Amino acid sequence: MRKFSRNVVTALVVLAATPALALAAPGAVSLESSIKLDKVVTEKGQTHHEYVAPQKVVPGNHLLFVTSYRNTGDKPVDHFVVTNPVPSPVALESAGADNFDVSIDGGKTWGKLSQLSVTKPGASARAAEAADVTHVRWVIPVIAPGAAGTLEYHAVVR
Repeated sequence: MRKFSRNVVTALVVLAATPALALAAPGAVSLESSIKLDKVVTEKGQTHHEYVAPQKVVPGNHLLFVTSYRNTGDKPVDHFVVTNPVPSPVALESAGADNFDVSIDGGKTWGKLSQLSVTKPGASARAAEAADVTHVRWVIPVIAPGAAGTLEYHAVVR
């Protein structure tokens, strides 16, 4: 099984910590991103998930990408858009993928995963899959002054 070095883990963290696009009044909304390794733990016959800082990741590991936001201004922010790239070493998990908009073409077009299709030259169109996703996007209708929240998606290391 292939292991990724600390450099790959660091690169994933840097990519996740840098939302591709956040649209709002300058300085009104602060963003913070993180990545956690989804570690399945069994204790006393009970299985649960622990989210821990990744030290090393291997293909098949499940990761949780989180973007936290807070309106630091004194006015509501309307129609706040956060767009995050899905780092190429991971694939979006399909469970929950229709809870936000996705792009399979580098952010040119958007939609729900279940409504998108992939067309390759010389081939028939096929339904888009979670592994095709290049970006995820959320649109928050209103963020009140002082309000905060989190946005997240799950991915698996390729």
